[in-house]
Amino acid sequence: MKEKYITITGMNHYYGIRPFSVGKRVKCIKEKNNPYDDEAIKVVMKEIGTVGYVANSPYTAATGTLSAGRIYEKVKKKFIVEVMFITSSKVICRVVEGLKEQDEKEHDVELAFF
Repeated sequence: MKEKYITITGMNHYYGIRPFSVGKRVKCIKEKNNPYDDEAIKVVMKEIGTVGYVANSPYTAATGTLSAGRIYEKVKKKFIVEVMFITSSKVICRVVEGLKEQDEKEHDVELAFF
């Protein structure tokens, strides 16, 4: 399975990049009722709440990462990402839990044993 990467942006509206560190895992949640973006995915930390959003524009998504619109159907409602890189305006993460294809493949392997 090919790894999936996303970019987190909009941190300046919350706590900046301070809460992020390489290796930290954060939760992403699809926000179906977002009035500005039908494919919005917010990023939350248990300790402090919303810390940003998955980038959904060619101007904000880092090259090599998937925008919210491109990853939306590939993940469950909630999924976990791990921080890989941090810049002054972006946090680049790898999806580590919650990919739909991952669960389907594991399910197919389980069925093969029966």
